[in-house]
Amino acid sequence: MIDTDNSVIPASHADLLDSTALAHVATIGPNGEPQSNPVWFNWDGQHIRFSQTTTRQKYRNVQREPRIALSIVDPENPYRYLEVRGAVERIEPDPDKTFINTMAKKYLDQNVYAGSPPGEERIVVVVRPERTSTMG
Repeated sequence: MIDTDNSVIPASHADLLDSTALAHVATIGPNGEPQSNPVWFNWDGQHIRFSQTTTRQKYRNVQREPRIALSIVDPENPYRYLEVRGAVERIEPDPDKTFINTMAKKYLDQNVYAGSPPGEERIVVVVRPERTSTMG
């Protein structure tokens, strides 16, 4: 069960944080342009977390500018969504790929994420929600 008592996440849309919907994460690129792509995510009751590699643009973007926005569309109703705006609170190393393997279990029902080439350095982006908007 998701705890929303101490969160800006509205109880009416908290179920989306438990779903296998993708979060479309938007960051600010080096020239001020938005950059958006879908990611697997999880919610720990206070933070939204998602995995990246250290070679991706999104990783460089959040290091330079920690503000992000993300949206999660209800897989059962495309007119219902949760938008979250917040900031990257921290970036955690994932050297043993524990987090991405957890995401592979959630999204693919596989114990190990097979998409990581050998030597790929993964990190976990930890986002503190600050504001939300909803529809549906």
